Amino acid sequence: MAFTPLHDRVVVRRVESDEKTKGGLIIPDSAKEKPAEGEVVAVGEGARKDSGELITPAVKAGDKVLFGKWSGTEITLDGQELLIMKESDILGIIA
Repeated sequence: MAFTPLHDRVVVRRVESDEKTKGGLIIPDSAKEKPAEGEVVAVGEGARKDSGELITPAVKAGDKVLFGKWSGTEITLDGQELLIMKESDILGIIA
């Protein structure tokens, strides 16, 4: 990817949700909620303390993460729909 986020920002690709419920019902696109789960694509170098010391990010490219429902800014880059968000918007890493 030819894009590198700055500071403590992270680029995330949403993981697509299932199109069927557990009972076998098909969910139309208009009724689907956007998933709050994704894969980290790129990470900035990290935030800086007041002293100028770099705080390294806790996530890295390839991590599967959970984030808030309204987190991030949606962008389209190289034909992919991605989210750019601050690292603090990430709720956790899925093991």
